[in-house]
Amino acid sequence: MSTKKFPNLVSQFLQYVKFETQSCRESQDEPSSPNQLKMAEFLVEELKSYGLEDAHIGKGGVVYASLDAAKGFEDCPAIGLIAHMDTSPDAPAVNIKPQIIQVETGDVLLNPEKQIYFRENDFPEIKKYVGQEVIFTDGTTLLGADDKAGVAAITACMAYLKDHPEVIHAKICVAFTPDEEIAKGTVNFDIPCFGADYAYTFDGGEIGTLETENFNAATAMVTIKGVVVHPGLSKGKMVNSIKLASRLIGAFPEEQAPETTEGYEGFIHPNKIEGTVAETSVRILIRDHNKEKFEAKKTLLKDLTRKLAEEESRADISLTIKDSYENMRPYLEKTPKVMEIVREAYRQAGIPISEEPIRGGTDGARLSVRGLPCPNVFTGGLNYHSVYECIPIPSLEAAAEVALSLVKLSAEVKTLK
Repeated sequence: MSTKKFPNLVSQFLQYVKFETQSCRESQDEPSSPNQLKMAEFLVEELKSYGLEDAHIGKGGVVYASLDAAKGFEDCPAIGLIAHMDTSPDAPAVNIKPQIIQVETGDVLLNPEKQIYFRENDFPEIKKYVGQEVIFTDGTTLLGADDKAGVAAITACMAYLKDHPEVIHAKICVAFTPDEEIAKGTVNFDIPCFGADYAYTFDGGEIGTLETENFNAATAMVTIKGVVVHPGLSKGKMVNSIKLASRLIGAFPEEQAPETTEGYEGFIHPNKIEGTVAETSVRILIRDHNKEKFEAKKTLLKDLTRKLAEEESRADISLTIKDSYENMRPYLEKTPKVMEIVREAYRQAGIPISEEPIRGGTDGARLSVRGLPCPNVFTGGLNYHSVYECIPIPSLEAAAEVALSLVKLSAEVKTLK
């Protein structure tokens, strides 16, 4: 893709990643971290400069903006473009130092001082991008391409439309959400305020991927209260909650762990444990594309917890399970036209399509369940939620190209039926 079409795309992206917008699972604030509002305020002013004069921050920190339809195309269904501003809490995200490196065969030295390498053997997919300029970090933080690459693709598209008023299109609705990484991106999302009849999240992975189904997801919390006695006098008396938590985790089937599964295979994943002898809590993610298998995993966790409580009756063990989001596929199947449009956008942008399930979730999944069909488009990044996160520049440009193709196609859509 030519950088001439989106001349400020890379600089925009590099500016966005400097905002510290890591979301916080433990926070009750909306958004969960105040710095997300700083980026929201910046984006509002940027969108206004592109002619989206109604850009504003709504409840909870969601950014909304719209661009009127070209004259004569006001009756076309309004299209929505969505990305999220926050970055994952699963890796360091403060003082991000992006760098552009042209990839050649072999390992990439990210940090000479700390001798941090991006190892080709560990991340073999990088071989597909030999000869391309790729944006990395210095190996000490994540990059934030998830999902500031999506934000950049959308704003670059808006900038293009400002410079090319001859492009005809339906009404365009733009939204940038906070807290997607902690499953709260759409808690305050106002669909009527947004104004779109159908939409696309730009929050996917490698170039060409198109995602129309995702995990059913739930989060479980197990709390174990033990019995504390001085360790020197504890024989037959102490009940160590840490050891009980370890026993529970050890009972999880290894073939249902994220590190042993792929594709449509779901998992049970303990991703946080903290505690003392007296009390330990374990947070567990439950995921599966298949609804029946998803429910079976919940049942398995309930059975394992109950068995542990029976084996150690002196402990107080509790379990809560809260659903996070559903698979969007059954909801997207109700409006197949939305998928036809995005597939055509890939073709017009010259991007081969690779449709695959998301091993996670998106704001689009939650919005699809709420009645706004919203498939997920690639942004081009690799190794999200990791200090080895990176994004090839041509892939980022391709995401912006798909956004522009969707906008142009919107003028041809007369109905979603």
